[in-house]
Amino acid sequence: MSDVDLRILDGVATLTLTAADRRNSLTVAMAQDLIDACEQIDGDVAVGAVVVHGSGGYFCAGAHRDALAGAGVEPASPAAFSQMGAIYESFARVGRLAPPTIAAIVGGAVGAGVNLAYATDLRIVADDAKLLAGFLRIGLHPGGGHFALSGRLAGREATMAASVFGEPISGLRAVELGIAWEALPSEQVLARAQEVAARAGADPELARRTIRSARQELGPPAVPWDVALDAERGSQMWSLRRRHERASDA
Repeated sequence: MSDVDLRILDGVATLTLTAADRRNSLTVAMAQDLIDACEQIDGDVAVGAVVVHGSGGYFCAGAHRDALAGAGVEPASPAAFSQMGAIYESFARVGRLAPPTIAAIVGGAVGAGVNLAYATDLRIVADDAKLLAGFLRIGLHPGGGHFALSGRLAGREATMAASVFGEPISGLRAVELGIAWEALPSEQVLARAQEVAARAGADPELARRTIRSARQELGPPAVPWDVALDAERGSQMWSLRRRHERASDA
């Protein structure tokens, strides 16, 4: 069974992560499901907007611990690089979707879940949601081009606070920082995101052309995302190995 549900209605695709039992943390299989769903969306010219959502009251808890543990055993191995690369590619693929995208964030987004949220064009959050980069708290270097993604949204100060020093960002604070457009009670978030998405969904061809122009004109981050993905990868794989060794010694 797929861990991603795709539903299309009136020009709006809703991509829902459905692994609520693990707070929608990303496995390699789930990452591939997400990539496949993105391919389906891009191939359907009737889709003019996409909402990314997490089931069970939580957006995404990041990369699943099994994927992280496996990469930590031998991070330089082709298998480890491939597994982590699949997780990176899943949110990068969301960021390349042809229609404009909205993340509907309830509960929280942690680690790679923050990258997934930041990969979208707009974010609507629950007022009590928590965005937590949290990499250093679990002994990992950030990956997935995290600093490039965060810097273009939150700016240097908020990125340093959240990504280096582990400060959590509430839904309300995310709006203040310009990371999210609107903060609402959690039960209203998905419906509101779909309402906003419906305006673009009503004219898919125009929506796709418009978001392409917007992304081009607003420009990439100071370091392009694809460069950041590669630049951070070696350090993250080193941190995975170190964490594995420390756990083995404990």
